[in-house]
Amino acid sequence: MRNMILATAAVAVALSVPVAARAQGTVGVVGGNTVAIEQDGGIIAEQRPAFREYVVSQRVPAFTIGERVVIGAVLPETGVTYYDVPQRFGSTPLRYTVVNGQTVLIEPRSRRIVQVID
Repeated sequence: MRNMILATAAVAVALSVPVAARAQGTVGVVGGNTVAIEQDGGIIAEQRPAFREYVVSQRVPAFTIGERVVIGAVLPETGVTYYDVPQRFGSTPLRYTVVNGQTVLIEPRSRRIVQVID
């Protein structure tokens, strides 16, 4: 009976570890500042206002599409310019651009929107 309880507990722990690891983001130090990025590479909520200000200060030209800007939408192959996310907002393979007046993070290979910065 005791072996059955231990085996059940071991299985439960083994199954919960990947879920807990996936929920966490990455934290690092860049230029003396602590930065964090979400698990999918997106910008965490606390850094979004500063990131929006950065994008506005860069005067990034907006691209217009006919559809709503939503996570998972794929942008066209041509006509859109993607920009690197500055290191101070975390190390991420994602790029950003402005679509329909909204700043979005893009997965560069697929051109899929992974985060809309509100």
